[in-house]
Amino acid sequence: MGEGVDGAGLRERLALQCGVITRSQALGFGLQAHDVRRLVRRRDWTPVHPGVYVDHTGPLSWEQRAWAAVLAVAPAALSHASALGPHPGPIHVAVDRSRTVLAPTGVRRHYVTDLAGRTRWQASPPRIRLEHAILSLAAEAADEAAAIACIADPVGARRTTAARVRRALDDHRRLPRRRFLEGVLDDVAAGTCSVLEHGYLDRVERPHGLPRAGRQVVASSRGRVHRDVEYAEHGLVVELDGRLHHGSAAARDRDLDRDLDAAVEGRRTVRIGWGQVFGRPCRTARRVAALLRQGGWGGAVVPCPACAGVGVPRPRATG
Repeated sequence: MGEGVDGAGLRERLALQCGVITRSQALGFGLQAHDVRRLVRRRDWTPVHPGVYVDHTGPLSWEQRAWAAVLAVAPAALSHASALGPHPGPIHVAVDRSRTVLAPTGVRRHYVTDLAGRTRWQASPPRIRLEHAILSLAAEAADEAAAIACIADPVGARRTTAARVRRALDDHRRLPRRRFLEGVLDDVAAGTCSVLEHGYLDRVERPHGLPRAGRQVVASSRGRVHRDVEYAEHGLVVELDGRLHHGSAAARDRDLDRDLDAAVEGRRTVRIGWGQVFGRPCRTARRVAALLRQGGWGGAVVPCPACAGVGVPRPRATG
């Protein structure tokens, strides 16, 4: 490198950005335009997007693709799925709504309000704060089940909390599905930590008038475990078994141990899956109600609008 070039600063910047750098950054460290052309000609640098280079000729890692996308339309930040981490498909970036930006190939651009306030600029690369990214994904999800998963999965993984997502929602006054997402967040805050758990609450328990259960109830007879749904007063535990997080033999073994522990404590355990919740919710409500009545519940199933023809008895008229 010639005189006046800050070689140490250039190397530090390349290391910070996973080997990705822009033409303007390079010039800022003292390189001349002909120096950049020579580095490209010698294949020391490879163009990724117009004015954006990587310091090798091999395949790009996801992190390098992410840095290149952010730098190509800077100031910008990773958004949507890209803000959560590596994923297949194009890199999603957010730019401020006040700008007009043409996204390069392999980059999907999103206009946002208050980019500066919603971005973690110290992240590598900069990215929209997790709670705002979650809400954007939920608003654009293909259906309500997918929208629930966008919120329930990161909350269930302890990456954030329902309260934080709810506070972020206050900044999205015109977000699609806003009212629906408010309800989902209320339910997640109450303990529903998966799509299946939310479906049980929203399709089985609540519309059929079943008693309100405890959710994610902590039990400690064999160390700290969480029971998905517990009707403590009636001695019934409902485990929502989606097979998504219980696929290994060891996990299945832990589930069975948990069921045995509940039985020792005088509680019956039933396992309910996707078919019972989303395919046959009315029939499932009737059967759970029968189990609750065996435990002393004196209520009756309330028919929901979908109950016609499934044999749910309507409450008898009195008086």
